[in-house]
Amino acid sequence: METFAEYLASIDNPEHKERTEEVLKWITEKFPSLKTKIAWNQPMFTDHETFIIGFSVSKQHLAVAPEKVVIDQFSEEIVQAGYEHTNQLIRMKWKLPIDYSLLERIIEFNIKDKADCTTFWRK
Repeated sequence: METFAEYLASIDNPEHKERTEEVLKWITEKFPSLKTKIAWNQPMFTDHETFIIGFSVSKQHLAVAPEKVVIDQFSEEIVQAGYEHTNQLIRMKWKLPIDYSLLERIIEFNIKDKADCTTFWRK
């Protein structure tokens, strides 16, 4: 979590900071093999130097970016969880609980699907 300390300190809203820290800590504990990094001013998790998932904070939501392929794969579940999404990110509104089961499946899908990936982003 040291990797994310400066990013977390930059979040003005204490509730948003706490929620973001909770999610990042959960991923760190649930997926200890993933590496943490800050890139493009966003906390990210990687596996063998390939992108798995990234996050950013906005006024209305925690944005989750797992790549378009993953959003396409989980689109219905994302909507069923009460979240909105674009082609590139999932918007988890601050007032809604985090669906950790869905987040876990998204991360597991990306780890498995990108097991042989040799680039940071999918091609």
